[in-house]
Amino acid sequence: MNTSLRLLPVAALLAVPFVSRAQNELSNFSATGRGGVINTFATDYQVIGINPANLGRKTNHKGALTIGETGIGVASQSLNKTLFKKLIYQSEDPITPAGRVELVDALTSENTLNANVDVTTLGFAIALPNGLGGVAVSHRMRSGVHVALNRTAADIIVNGKDADIYENYSVGNAPKVSVALAGTNMQGTITSEFNIAYGIQVLDKEGLKLSAGLGYRYIQGLGIADIRIEDGTFYGYNALSPAFKVNYGDLSTATDFNYKSGSGLSTVGSGHGVDIGLAAEVGKMLRLGVSVVDMGKMTWDGNVLTAYDQDLKETKSNGVDSYNVFEELANQFDRDDNSFTYEPNKERNGALPTKLRTGAGIRISELFEAGVDVTVPLNKVAGNLTSSFVGLGVDYKPVSWLRLSSGVTGGAGYGASLPLGVTFVTSSWEAGISSRDMVGLFSESSPYTSVAFGLLRFKFGSDK
Repeated sequence: MNTSLRLLPVAALLAVPFVSRAQNELSNFSATGRGGVINTFATDYQVIGINPANLGRKTNHKGALTIGETGIGVASQSLNKTLFKKLIYQSEDPITPAGRVELVDALTSENTLNANVDVTTLGFAIALPNGLGGVAVSHRMRSGVHVALNRTAADIIVNGKDADIYENYSVGNAPKVSVALAGTNMQGTITSEFNIAYGIQVLDKEGLKLSAGLGYRYIQGLGIADIRIEDGTFYGYNALSPAFKVNYGDLSTATDFNYKSGSGLSTVGSGHGVDIGLAAEVGKMLRLGVSVVDMGKMTWDGNVLTAYDQDLKETKSNGVDSYNVFEELANQFDRDDNSFTYEPNKERNGALPTKLRTGAGIRISELFEAGVDVTVPLNKVAGNLTSSFVGLGVDYKPVSWLRLSSGVTGGAGYGASLPLGVTFVTSSWEAGISSRDMVGLFSESSPYTSVAFGLLRFKFGSDK
């Protein structure tokens, strides 16, 4: 059977238009305004995927509800804004020899592209009576894409058979793909999650309050592509919903392939995840939080293909003649002479993107709160952070109906960022809009476009 490996890397690119890289707080518009700093700030349904112990903290309201909070982020650490726009909006423009050189340089990066879209379709939380803690539930769509290319991969995509690696190429002396393309990663995920979390105060002493929490999620897998090429190691598989409209050819009748057809985002896998957390209030102002989230695994059991290492084959492509790089990337993996060895599978297990989250915050009053977060990825699977995240965030209310958020953040494949958020508040309703990086919106280098917004966040049962 000879189905192309286009199914694997291009799946990561196809995930971009769908509804999230693992920054699941991106759909929280107030957290986005702090650049993702949230561990000690989170309350009600916002604690899901962050720190469920915060549900045990006492707040000024009994419950909260949200509908349709959405966040979108797209960034590159190597492409400049002009080039990025050409790839996205002016891809048919012809490219010059000098443009090819520039493009190879720009595509060579550990973070060529990071993109994610998060949507909390529904979130609800309520404080239980008699000191029994709090419960939160939500449904969330998450999708994310990460692309990293080493110089050889970028050179082959742009220059085809004229790439440097083919200058003295011979079949008997061909390097392994795992060596030639080491450092190339293409990952994409899209999932639908049903979450529940519970937190309760377990210690109430003078000057010290301690809460513990537990969260669970049932995950429907709608698509994954996970390709990681390190020096000497090739790791790659995918499972795609029929919505991606992949033609599997004669694979659809293979006995060792669970072919799932149809239309729409039907599931091709499922899994279970667990979050645990602790939260402390020291004195009247200091808050501390630590949590481990997304522990668990996915079982992908539909349309599963696995790729294997092989000798790098010589391409017949002439490379790009325009800025349509994504099409050429697809073509490189679509041609018979460039396809990798792979085989269909009944199922494939994969770990969830587990993270350690820590935070410390100071709450001066209802008018001002500041916090520091550090989030560390505990594995390298598709959907996790590419590196640790560190951030400082602040909330400030100059007037009773307006909350401003900002801070300084860095890491997670997005570089240094200056976030900003604006939230309009009343005793029972909030609406806001925010960006993870105001500089990246306008900067020519390392463009970062992100926006999060919500119009239907309600609080009820206020104690005030």
